[in-house]
Parts: sequence; C-alpha cells; structure tokens
Amino acid sequence: MSLSSVILEWATWLTLAVLCLAFLFAVWRVILGPTLPDRVVALDMLVVIAIGFIGAIGIKTGYTLYIDIALALGLVGFLATVAFARFTLSLQGKLQLRQDARDAGNQEGET
Repeated sequence: MSLSSVILEWATWLTLAVLCLAFLFAVWRVILGPTLPDRVVALDMLVVIAIGFIGAIGIKTGYTLYIDIALALGLVGFLATVAFARFTLSLQGKLQLRQDARDAGNQEGET
C-alpha cells in the first residue's frame, strides 16, 4: 500500500465524517428553522451534502457512474430550489394581498 493510497483513504474517511456532521446540522435547521426560507435553504444544503456523499463514495469505490448520479442530483436539486423559491414568493404575495385587504377594511371602518 503506497503513501498516496493511505492519504486518499484517510481523506475519504475524514470527508465522510465531516459530511455526516454537516448533514446533522442541516437536518437540525430543517426541523427548527424559524422561517420557511430557512428551511428551504437547509433542504438545498441537504442536496449539496448528498452530492458530496455520492462523490466521496465514488472516489472511495472507484466507480465512476456515481459522478453522473451526482450531476443528475445537482440538476434536480437546483430545480427543486427554484420551485420552492417560487412557492415562497407566491405565498408571500398572497399574504401581502390579504394584509392589504385587511388594512383597507380597517381604514373604511375608521371613517
């Protein structure tokens, strides 16, 4: 076993350990996030961490198909983030319209 293979082995184990820790922090933010945008960003971070896991396992096993899987997951994660952002914006727009209607009703009642 050469020195480079030992370094690669230790680096992949360290990478997997750090990714596990990041995964736990991201799940914590999804569960306890105070707002919807916090949860959306945490879900996007979970996708990035999953891509990191797939890449690290691909390097560890030497199986190159994992890189294609990671690319596909990256595309799906990007589309999901855009969909969540559109949903959040439309929800905020609906809430703003409801608040404006409420304020208009209160102003009519005062006069």
